[in-house]
Amino acid sequence: MPSTVKVAPMAAERSHKISSFSRRGGVSKTDQLPPTSPDGNYSLNTGLKHSIQNPCISFFQTEARKTNIMKMLGSSESTTFVILFISSVCYLLPIAIASSAEVENEIPFTYTEGTGKGPKEWGHINPHWQLCDTGKLQSPIDLGEKVRVLPNLGKLKRDYKPAPAVVKNRGHDITVKWKGEAGKINIDGTDYKLLQCHWHSPSEHTFNGTRYELELHIVHVSAHGEIAVIAIVYKYGRPDRFLTRLFHHIKTVGNGEKYLGIVNPGDIKFGSRKYYRYIGSLTVPPCTEGVVWTIVNKVRTVSREQARALRDAVHDGFEANARPTQRRDERPVLFYTPVMNGGSA
Repeated sequence: MPSTVKVAPMAAERSHKISSFSRRGGVSKTDQLPPTSPDGNYSLNTGLKHSIQNPCISFFQTEARKTNIMKMLGSSESTTFVILFISSVCYLLPIAIASSAEVENEIPFTYTEGTGKGPKEWGHINPHWQLCDTGKLQSPIDLGEKVRVLPNLGKLKRDYKPAPAVVKNRGHDITVKWKGEAGKINIDGTDYKLLQCHWHSPSEHTFNGTRYELELHIVHVSAHGEIAVIAIVYKYGRPDRFLTRLFHHIKTVGNGEKYLGIVNPGDIKFGSRKYYRYIGSLTVPPCTEGVVWTIVNKVRTVSREQARALRDAVHDGFEANARPTQRRDERPVLFYTPVMNGGSA
């Protein structure tokens, strides 16, 4: 039986250590879903939304009145956990409104250490990139450590639709950028508009130290400039259908941009409703913090030829465009798994 974290259980919620990131998706069978909270009406995700949009000082007052949170917690240790989570969000308030734009050109930075422009030097290349060096909420991280299972985080709500798109070689990655209204996701009542998706190889997030062959980032932004990224990791196997549709264009885009016509983001398959969530940053300069990360708990497959095409297009002979994992420190990582009360997970 996997060990539990050293935090007293919340009312009707338990702490788990996920034994492994299953290659078939899902939590180890020995990690059973805890029962739902009798209150059932509070999620740390709700707290996250309010803490970003409203002053932190009023957060506890507002949420305590709404949900009687302190009674629900029931222990000083659990209260400490929530405070740590909210403190990380409060820390990012001044930077949550920072520019969400990733660097569009490869010239200023590389992924090769020892060049003066590698990941360890990003924070010194440009004064606007200092968070790459000094930030406390940086991404990616290793997700194989202790997590808190919270069934009331709620399922990820996608409302994608086909729209015109282009494929672009940004030098450090291949990006599909939607030019029209391609839909949105909803995280706890906040809509995040779909902007683009891009790939990193190997994966940037690791799971108990395991790094997979590829990672897709689907980038969204809210009306207030808050960033939300969905990540999906891949191992070698059958070709990915979404990449199959783009394969010829990726091979022929060169160093520029190519119109794709109508692209349906709904063709990107998740394969699981279970996910990890934490607060982090962009994984490329300017390393903006305050990003809501959602990592799908399913390892999908990609062919070696597809992964090689993505690498050959941008790597200039190098084997990676993945930032090394960053310090997690005391940041909580949440894990959502649906409640199976007569239904399916």
